[in-house]
Amino acid sequence: MADVTRWEPFGRLTALRREMDRLFEHVLGREPSPLGEAAPAIEVAETPAAVIVKAQVPGVSKEHLQVNVTDTTLTLKGEVQEDQTTEDKTYHQREFHYRAFARTITLPTTVQAEQATAQLKDGVLEVTIPKREETKAKDVPIQT
Repeated sequence: MADVTRWEPFGRLTALRREMDRLFEHVLGREPSPLGEAAPAIEVAETPAAVIVKAQVPGVSKEHLQVNVTDTTLTLKGEVQEDQTTEDKTYHQREFHYRAFARTITLPTTVQAEQATAQLKDGVLEVTIPKREETKAKDVPIQT
């Protein structure tokens, strides 16, 4: 009896793409980030009183971070800057990534932007933004 092989019309194309990705990773000397280099990983949580956003920003100092909050969005901007290089050093390997990034997040509810606070600790930026008072539902009497 003959063996049955599943036909995959794009199998060779997918394999070619994987090889090209591996080639570029090798040439550039680094592994790509799943979110891309310009996007820090984030975590958005909501409590009854506030929205809390955490962002991983290792290597970014407080002076190189900018946080902007509106009623419905949060924008994080920052830059990982290179140390001053000196002429008397010869690098044999450099894997540190120096880049600028920006990320805008749509918040799950409207917030009080003017009361937002931000704290940077151990490479994690935590932004706490109090929620706005939600409009309470009113009972509407029905007239006959």
